[in-house]
Amino acid sequence: MRVTRDMIHPELRRAGTVGKLLFRPSAGFFRLARRLGRRTNGQSVPGLDCDERYIDSLDEGVQVRVRIYRPPSPSTPGPLPGVLFLHGGGYAIANPESFAFTYQQLIGTRDCVIVAPDYRKSLEAPYPAAVDDCYATLLWLKKNAAELGVREDQLIVAGASAGGGLTAAVSLMARDRGEVRIAHQMPLYPMIDDRMTSESMRDNDAPLWSARHNRVAWGLYLGGLSGDQVPKYAAAARETDYTGLPPTTTFVGDLDPFRDETVAYVDALRAAGVPVELRIFEGCYHGFDLIQTDSTPARAANEWLCEQFAAAVDAG
Repeated sequence: MRVTRDMIHPELRRAGTVGKLLFRPSAGFFRLARRLGRRTNGQSVPGLDCDERYIDSLDEGVQVRVRIYRPPSPSTPGPLPGVLFLHGGGYAIANPESFAFTYQQLIGTRDCVIVAPDYRKSLEAPYPAAVDDCYATLLWLKKNAAELGVREDQLIVAGASAGGGLTAAVSLMARDRGEVRIAHQMPLYPMIDDRMTSESMRDNDAPLWSARHNRVAWGLYLGGLSGDQVPKYAAAARETDYTGLPPTTTFVGDLDPFRDETVAYVDALRAAGVPVELRIFEGCYHGFDLIQTDSTPARAANEWLCEQFAAAVDAG
């Protein structure tokens, strides 16, 4: 899908042009971005109480840095919903601190405790390192719910892009292993299909994340895995049975290379009897909701997301 300037929402064109010039689809650029991103480790989020822990991964001897975000003065009495938030970055870059805006939005909508792991990136360790770290954090969140002030029966998993892919994978693991019940999942424009055969992915040259970015990122994440060797916990689109997964909320831009795999995932969930809410935003490329948050489409997407989050929390 060739993306031209006139296809992009007018308020997103300038940011898209800049992003396309700066964000290069190469392993070398990902390494540079990873190094620069580490400089924000430990940054606080204005208006939120922030804490940091180190926990054990599923891999023996591996520790995961985990950021914890809370409302400073919760209006809700008693334990709060717990949100495992998995940041995006193509499985290769970024950190929990990169999604401060989202934490502010979610906690501002409903009091909750957000737990966000700085999972291992593909540049350091390929699959299954990231999903092992994320699932270990989910287990830790459940085990320490009382100490964290979290409702063990209201755990939500959320994330965007690669974080959306990890959200889908962690939800599959939780269903299959039966160790944790997830009340709701929010895999936003998720990176879930390494096969890259959809129409929206083919030749996609949209800003910020294109088919070329995707090819590099999957190669780093999967290491030597390919074809039928790729398991569903690496690429959730490879699952064939979605029964028993939690109610789901997601959105995607119509110019995003992940558009079609998101829609296919939603269709498969619905066919399995899973309640799903999906929005597709016209004229929007990958990450539009975060790259220019004051734009009309970003405001619409974030307002809708917060409405869906409130409904999920209120449903108990």
